[in-house]
Amino acid sequence: MEDKEVKKLIADYLTSHNILTLATVTPENRPLAHTVEYASEGMTVYVATSNSRRKTKNILKNPHIAYTVDEDYKDWLTIKGVQMVGIATVLSQKEDIDHAASVYLGKFPFVAQFPPNPDMVFIKIEPTEGSFLDYTKGFTHSDTVTF
Repeated sequence: MEDKEVKKLIADYLTSHNILTLATVTPENRPLAHTVEYASEGMTVYVATSNSRRKTKNILKNPHIAYTVDEDYKDWLTIKGVQMVGIATVLSQKEDIDHAASVYLGKFPFVAQFPPNPDMVFIKIEPTEGSFLDYTKGFTHSDTVTF
């Protein structure tokens, strides 16, 4: 499959789902998985979280991340999903934060009703490599692209 097609499959899958499992690296150099809601723009992902959360602290020390988006399939031969590797940034520039908030609120408008949280930050995740899993094409089949 051509890279352009794989990238479109990944972007479409990201748009149609809400939860990802984000892997960060702790200061002790251990992996740590976090379940988070996200909004995407193409293959760029935005996460809203608290500045005091472990994922935020881990990313500030080591921006290398991995994540998966999938669902619970009863029939293993119908599994589809996304596996990504990338670089995460805790946004600090107002224009970047405003853009992330716009993308996030576009997907989750009810979040605008939440009480203000001065500790809230946005994390931007940009992919370096991604795979689209599609077991309908064969058990463990995936197409991988680099960015």
